[in-house]
Parts: sequence; structure tokens; C-alpha cells
Amino acid sequence: MSAQRRVLVSGASSGIGAATAARFAREGWSVCLLARNRDRLDAVRRGLDPGDHWIFAADYSALPSIEALLAELGRRWDSIDALVNCAGVFAAAPAIDSALEEWRIPFDTMINGAVFLTRGCAPLMKTGGRIIHVTSIHGERAELRASAYSMAKAALNQYCRALALELAPAGILVNAIAPGFIDTPMSVVDGVSELDTPWFRANYIEGHHLPLKRAGTPDEIAGVAYFLAGPDASYLTGQVITVDGGLTITF
Repeated sequence: MSAQRRVLVSGASSGIGAATAARFAREGWSVCLLARNRDRLDAVRRGLDPGDHWIFAADYSALPSIEALLAELGRRWDSIDALVNCAGVFAAAPAIDSALEEWRIPFDTMINGAVFLTRGCAPLMKTGGRIIHVTSIHGERAELRASAYSMAKAALNQYCRALALELAPAGILVNAIAPGFIDTPMSVVDGVSELDTPWFRANYIEGHHLPLKRAGTPDEIAGVAYFLAGPDASYLTGQVITVDGGLTITF
């Protein structure tokens, strides 16, 4: 491996992706930040600890964009040590009564992007490489109007397991993180964070459904991602690690 390790983080312009980029940079890694919004990517990059950091603004779900990213990656770096797929999108749509194109947005974006990046980055990894998918507790739970989102997250969980089998001979470990409620921009709908609503307080702060009585922070997910990329996770592959404050252990 190179003296300074290298990680590509998708969805790096905000939320969990931005926190993950910051954590890896703080630990001395060089970071490639991928997302659609160049201005927000620039802002995140400027806040990172020093390193060979660079940004690439592109549509995560479009193969030509990812091909251009991978070409740039090959020019800048001769190898990569970790890939963290954080990019996500939520678009609520009924499973039956919505336009198919609308309903498929979460599935097409998250699955296509993860597959495109993984196929491009895995050949650049040496023994000890790490691939980490950020999925969701939705991968094993259902919610009204969220079938495409839940299906995409479930598919990423299974993709993680399949990759772990196929990439083990190359010494590449693959795991996933399934967060619960995390305080990110995705929590905001029509200008209101669901974490500030009476519904959230009644069910999760005053109620019994969330043992830790609070949403998680992006930094708490970033810490798990960094652990999975490090030496202490050397015998861990094909796992989906739930990080939800105990939400899914309750009735």
C-alpha cells in the first residue's frame, strides 16, 4: 500500500458522506469526494485536514459519469485502499399508484451507483482493500410509500454479502452499515426535520421504541466506517452492522 492510504467516498457533499470524508482525512487518509453538487463538495474539501484530497462532481447513477471519474482516479492514484458508498436518495412513491420512473428513482440511483463504483474500484485494490456500503434499517423494515427505497437498501445488503464471497480470494473485505435515525439533511422534508416533530418525540423520545432516546449523528456512522476500513476489522466480511440506537430490538 501507499504510505498515505486512499479512500473514495460517494455522497460526500453532506451528511454521513461528508462526516466520513472528514474522519478519514483526520486519520491521515487522502480522500476523493464524489457527489453531484460541486460547490458543496468544495466546501467539504476545504474543511478537511491536509492530504491529497480532490473532488469529482457527477451523477452517481450514470455510467458515463462514473467512467470519467474512474479515468481521473487512474490518472491521480495508482491504487485505492477503500471505497465507502454513502450516496443515497429518498423519493417517496406508492408501490402501485405511481409512475414507474418516479418509483424507481431510489433503486436506480443507489444500486446503479454502487455497482458502477464497485466494479471500477475493486480492480484498483490490493490485498487488504475494503468496500463499505452505507445502507439502512429500511433494508429489513417496511414503511408506507418507501418500497423502492427499502428494496434498494435490501439489495445493497445482499450485494455486500455476494461481494464478500467473490472478493475474499483477492483479500478484499466487504461490509455494510445500516443506520437508523441519523440527523442529516435527508431528515428534512418541506423545511421541517422529522426529528423535531411531535411524532418523533412521542414515539422515540418519550416512547419506548428507541432505547437511546435520540437520533444518531453522522460522525457516529463515520466512526463505524473508519473501523471497518482499519486493521481491527481484518476478520470481518459480508456483514451488515446495524447502528440505530437500539431501534430495531424493540416491539
